Amino acid sequence: MSKSTLVATVRSLWSQEDGAVISAELVLVMTIATLGTVVGLSALSTSINGELEDLAEAFGAVSQSYCVDGIRACAARVSGSSFNDQPDHCDCIPIEFSFAHFRAPDKCE
Repeated sequence: MSKSTLVATVRSLWSQEDGAVISAELVLVMTIATLGTVVGLSALSTSINGELEDLAEAFGAVSQSYCVDGIRACAARVSGSSFNDQPDHCDCIPIEFSFAHFRAPDKCE
């Protein structure tokens, strides 16, 4: 392709306006689609962060305290053990759970 042919082709393409309206509409549609996607992803991010905060609060509310009562049977005795979970900096109100119904009887039957 010679230089003059290339220059003629570039001038011809520069002066044609056949696809100008279609490309302008395409730019408008793509802009609207991009803005909609950004807004949708922002809302999704906010929702996911909210759910992860709820999950973190649920983990923080679990109390890891425990108490194992000693067991006394006719001639045998085992001492108990306990641990009291102190609240950490980011813990919320702990969930209390009673193990009172799991206690062994005090008397030998």
